[in-house]
Amino acid sequence: MNMIYIFSTLHKKDLAIKIGKGLLKGRTIACYSLFPVESSYWWKGKILDEKETFMIIKTRKENFKKIEDYFKKHSDYEVPELVTVKPDQVNIPYLNWVMNETKT
Repeated sequence: MNMIYIFSTLHKKDLAIKIGKGLLKGRTIACYSLFPVESSYWWKGKILDEKETFMIIKTRKENFKKIEDYFKKHSDYEVPELVTVKPDQVNIPYLNWVMNETKT
């Protein structure tokens, strides 16, 4: 199975939507989901508390590099977060949908 989830965060919801729509239009991803989150993290010697948008992307494993390059170009973060999770199991109809809706 070569489906993955990619987790990321962005400063603004409208930017997350813009990135998600761009990846959808390119058929690089099958779907994305957005959630408002509050994050605390170290950045340049300080602890920051920020409101962010958490993004879950559903795609093929082989599309990770394309997505990484897209985020580097379009994200507002100096160091964009892109973390993959490979599911142990996915129901076959959903897996087939992800594979049919994306291209490499």
